Amino acid sequence: MKKIINDPENFVDEMIEGITLAHPDLVRTPGSDPRILVRADAPLPDRVGIVTGGGSGHLPLFKGYVGRGLCSAVAIGNVFSSPSSEQIFEATLAVNGGAGVLYLYGNYGGDVLNFDLAADLAELEDVETRTVLGRDDVASQPKERAEDRRGVAGIVFAYKAAGAAAERGDSLAEVAAVAEDIIENTATMGIGLSPTILPTTAKASFDLPDGEMEIGIGIHGEPGIHRGQLETADQIATRLVHPLVEDLGLTAGDRVAVLVNGMGATPLEELYVLYRRVHHIAEELGLTVEKRYIGEYATSLEMAGASISLLKLNEERLALLNAPAESPFFREG
Repeated sequence: MKKIINDPENFVDEMIEGITLAHPDLVRTPGSDPRILVRADAPLPDRVGIVTGGGSGHLPLFKGYVGRGLCSAVAIGNVFSSPSSEQIFEATLAVNGGAGVLYLYGNYGGDVLNFDLAADLAELEDVETRTVLGRDDVASQPKERAEDRRGVAGIVFAYKAAGAAAERGDSLAEVAAVAEDIIENTATMGIGLSPTILPTTAKASFDLPDGEMEIGIGIHGEPGIHRGQLETADQIATRLVHPLVEDLGLTAGDRVAVLVNGMGATPLEELYVLYRRVHHIAEELGLTVEKRYIGEYATSLEMAGASISLLKLNEERLALLNAPAESPFFREG
């Protein structure tokens, strides 16, 4: 696999440097550690800060959602690796405006451990924190074990809503409640068509023979729930959407936001072909699509594939999605 990189060991730091050089009006590094990014105007007095984080390799996920009306800071790890507790703690202090800090990130063991350690460090500095975990991957656990699900692309909805709540001046408890409400009403399922090639090893993260697909695959190549011959876009959309509808208990008359997310190597044209069928399924079920997001929102380097996320909407959730926001990779309003 050919890659446009220099020394693989410098891949993450050079990528982050590129982001800060390209978007100095939106993000900055608050100290000497280049793997901590904060919004350019942080900290905001009397506003809740929102800190996210995770491994590299998922851009724009994590580091791409730092900005106005979104996250306040991100701590960045190596490819598919957690940031350290010290980095998360430093990010916490950098965006603490006196109203507390929400930790909003995906439900993965290493991330949970290090964010919990950072919360302990923050408590010693009298900084109040709350934690909400992204856990929208319905393929990773059944409904009765939803608390143990992985966090995937659907966390973008939580970034947007929680960021809007923080921007309008909600308390830490209120911002956390908004994020939790979004997570509980979001469901995602993905499909993989080819593996990721890790920059440091030049090896595939998993094996998937030519002509096959894997339904329910995770963003690190975690095993899915079905592997078989590649199907048509319409068949794939049907496989992905109906479990989401069932999981969320959607019925005729409900309103939804739809996120069709590319994993890194799937052309935008194919994502629109996929969305076409998603939209038709929604119409057939009597659902109204109020918001649509089609593109790359949570990738896995150059994995080919896509995921579909549904968010059940009410007036409050829709208003939060529609609130203004701006980051290097996202804009609303």
